[in-house]
Amino acid sequence: MTELPGGTWMLGDLSVTRFGYGAMQLAGPWVLGPPADHAGALAVLRTAVELGVTHIDTSDAYGPSVTNELIREALHPYPASLHVVTKVGARRDAQGGWPTARDPESLRRQVRENLDHLGLDVLDVVNLRLGDAEGPVAEPVAAAFETLAELRGQGLIRHLGVSNATPEQVAEARAIAPIVCVQNMYNLAHRHDDDLIDALAADGIAYVPFFPLGGFSPLQSEALSAVAARLGSTPMSVALAWLLQRSPNVLLIPGTSSVAHLRENAAGAGLVLSADDVAELDKIGR
Repeated sequence: MTELPGGTWMLGDLSVTRFGYGAMQLAGPWVLGPPADHAGALAVLRTAVELGVTHIDTSDAYGPSVTNELIREALHPYPASLHVVTKVGARRDAQGGWPTARDPESLRRQVRENLDHLGLDVLDVVNLRLGDAEGPVAEPVAAAFETLAELRGQGLIRHLGVSNATPEQVAEARAIAPIVCVQNMYNLAHRHDDDLIDALAADGIAYVPFFPLGGFSPLQSEALSAVAARLGSTPMSVALAWLLQRSPNVLLIPGTSSVAHLRENAAGAGLVLSADDVAELDKIGR
């Protein structure tokens, strides 16, 4: 087992590797249906654990239920060190959309579905997905988050987090129950959460950027390419390494459906960037 870059972070009382794995890409095209290569998907999950990853991010909306069932098939019974983080608050429709589903009964049903499809009696971390497919939306979150806090009180969830949230929604959720993580879109080119990351770090709360490499439109930047060329690496490796060096509370969950790409991500995230490299890269999002 190779040592993963970045060390570990505590999600409440759960120790996780800062380099984790996001399972969304294991589902079919546009995160719908089964993977084209079922055996390959299982191999990616097993390789992640073999590499030492102890943080896997998923949702029962992926597929729907496809990634959770793959995780169960590949890894159950789960190693004691492995922690699966899931999210609720959205469903999939027949057109491939992501309509919100945050009423109390929908949230209770989604928690049950995650438990069933993952083969668990309790979920380590559940993020409440807010906003919509376009991004965060300024709206109250109390009713939905109180439902998850109730399920936590019943012993079905260990820890809570929020996703796709504004700083105001993070504060509103924290006033209801403790959170261990915030999962928002953030990368070299999208740095709107810089202040939030620093505030969360001061309080010991993880920040988990989704689309760390740009998502469906990979990061493109002359500065990024220049730094990568200077280091003899790839732009995506540099982008991951920059995130790990951005703040100790940043946890990575890059996704891939390829074992080779997973290994490249794990190795690339271990790049050490100089102060000059970071200064050059910091100009991209500003």
